[in-house]
Amino acid sequence: MDFLPTTAFTFSPLLAFALLLLVGALGGYLAHLTRWVPSITGFMVVGFLIGPSGLGLLDKQTLLDARILVDIALALILYRLGTSLDLRFIRQHPALVLTSLAEASVTFIACFFVLHWLDFSVVLSALISAILISSSPAVLLHVAHETGAKGPVTETAKTLVALNNCWSFLVFAAVIPALLLDQQAGLGRVILQPLYLLFGSALLGVLIGSLLHFLCLRTQKAEQYKMALVIGSLMLTLALAQQLQLSALFAPLLVGITVRSLERGPLVSELNFGAAFELFFIVLFVFAGAKLQLSALWQFGLVIVSLVVVRSVAKVLILWLAGTMQRQRARASASTGMLLVPMAGLAIGLAQTSSGLSAEHAAVISAVVLGAVTLFETIGPPLAAFAFRFAGEAGLAHAENKPVIRLSQPDSWQEISPTVLIKWHWSDPLKQQVELPVVPAMIPRSAVEAGANKDAVSATDSTTKLPRLFKWR
Repeated sequence: MDFLPTTAFTFSPLLAFALLLLVGALGGYLAHLTRWVPSITGFMVVGFLIGPSGLGLLDKQTLLDARILVDIALALILYRLGTSLDLRFIRQHPALVLTSLAEASVTFIACFFVLHWLDFSVVLSALISAILISSSPAVLLHVAHETGAKGPVTETAKTLVALNNCWSFLVFAAVIPALLLDQQAGLGRVILQPLYLLFGSALLGVLIGSLLHFLCLRTQKAEQYKMALVIGSLMLTLALAQQLQLSALFAPLLVGITVRSLERGPLVSELNFGAAFELFFIVLFVFAGAKLQLSALWQFGLVIVSLVVVRSVAKVLILWLAGTMQRQRARASASTGMLLVPMAGLAIGLAQTSSGLSAEHAAVISAVVLGAVTLFETIGPPLAAFAFRFAGEAGLAHAENKPVIRLSQPDSWQEISPTVLIKWHWSDPLKQQVELPVVPAMIPRSAVEAGANKDAVSATDSTTKLPRLFKWR
């Protein structure tokens, strides 16, 4: 009978991956039955139910063994976010960088004073505040896809989230020396370790991104291999980051930024991952739900709630003020700020990194950050869905793919443009369906009809929508 299993039944990473996908799909389906509940909320609820705090189907060791699955999902999501950040465009529009820098600075200062006022040490307050600067690209990308959001607010939010994560990692690296000094580490380690973590991760991302761009440029006639090249490059980035003890979060983000900045045409950054990309969102958020710890919420309840309120107000307020100074619609500015509120992947990764650097503060950092992530991942998806609807951009991506069927054909000599049905949820109280020609969202209708707008561009060029939002008046 030696052909029978000799070991007890255990949850392997492969079995955990299967369970995460199955229960996640069911949770997403149940969420879809309720109109105002995003599928991310369903993913997290079923994840909590099967996690250590729920039924215990997945214990802490199984979640630790399955961490590589989450790292792959985060790498793909951060890469996708990085491809929305073009350094050439950023150099031409410094107002966008200044707005992001102001928002990140105010968020850091506000969270720092709250933590210090609640009797946290200066070093610990600075470290946690640096982590809280980051925003969740996964929530933004998934809810935007789910609601069919498209427009200047959506594109601006993607760029600001990418910049947010860059600022968070930079400030986090700047605080590490103070953390090491607090532990009485040697001067060499205090100086060299943060520099190695920051510049080593950046160099790795730039090198892999340049390699990916070169390979896709040489094989551009074979479209079927782009997906394999991208995923292979990101897996290589993760493997080297782990071997070299670099950041497995910052490097994939730099890969995406490098690819987008080197391209002169839609080679890699416009790659459509298709429905398979949904698998990584399911794994990420079911895993996040399984990691939720209600005990941390009870232990540091006042701290966590204070940080959630202050951080949310800071992001929305600064974006609203920046939009007011640049004479933008209040709805657009406030909606952009709401889309920066969710926080997840990078914050969890930085919390784990800081725990490895300081065993003394590991428990407190994990409890506060994971507790804040619990609340942000609970309110974040519904808030993001509301922000897209509030800005009037929900459903526009779906509307562009729905041509109007005409009952009669125009004469052959008449020059017409394709038309779509657009629902004006935010401006028309009667919610009338209006038939309009397909034009970029930021070009006024009068200018299109007159043919006098010099800024008219292709509707597929999403980056051209941003200059009008962030241009000094």
